[in-house]
Amino acid sequence: MQVKGIIFDVNGTLTDIHTNEEHDEIYRVLSNLLSYQGIMLDPYVVKDRYFQILKEQRATQGGRHPEFDAIGIFQTIITQYATDFTRNLPKQKLEQLPRLLAETFRAASRFRLQPYPGVVDTIRHLHQQYHLAIVSDGQTAYAVPELNAIGLAGYFDPIIISRDIGIRKPHEQLFTAALTAMKMKPSEVLFVGNDMYRDVYGAKRVGMTTVFCKSNQGLAEKEGVKPDYIVYQFPELLNAIRFFEDRSDRE
Repeated sequence: MQVKGIIFDVNGTLTDIHTNEEHDEIYRVLSNLLSYQGIMLDPYVVKDRYFQILKEQRATQGGRHPEFDAIGIFQTIITQYATDFTRNLPKQKLEQLPRLLAETFRAASRFRLQPYPGVVDTIRHLHQQYHLAIVSDGQTAYAVPELNAIGLAGYFDPIIISRDIGIRKPHEQLFTAALTAMKMKPSEVLFVGNDMYRDVYGAKRVGMTTVFCKSNQGLAEKEGVKPDYIVYQFPELLNAIRFFEDRSDRE
């Protein structure tokens, strides 16, 4: 194939990230922050409501691969427990509060965020020659700021996040949305990801060539699913691209 574009997954492919949404300290911080908005909730109540609303969102949405809305969860909590003090907050602050709470939740639950070795230099190199894009499961409120935090903001267009569409990979709609925005055919684009089901299977369903990036995260095997190339260190992606382009020249 003649590679014109490359689409990447983020967490587990570009970024080595560890979060723990069960950690009680998260909900102590959220409880304290809510108290400044006039909402007095015990940390254990905040935790219980967070997961209950998340469950309700997914049940309402239905389908095999629903994505939740973190900002929506906190909007629901604010609406349900608002006091007169809360309702009298400045309008602009009230509008921004659900996103602030979602970002605080992510910040408190995140214990590691760093690019895998060689990622930043490799992406900068590829950006000079190829159209780069993102298709990743996650929340809109988190994804772009975290790309910026590891020095990769500005290299990808489009950035398709599952929250934007309301479904998760391997649903084909995420992949086709990226291809449409890139104005490219599946045969012209590589997909690079770390999960054999969500990434490799999903991208293959729409006809893309796939590179499986083995990392410390993601599903490493899926019955009946085989990537077109496997890399064990991210910079080996350059070898994969040469392999596909050399094969195209021979054909």
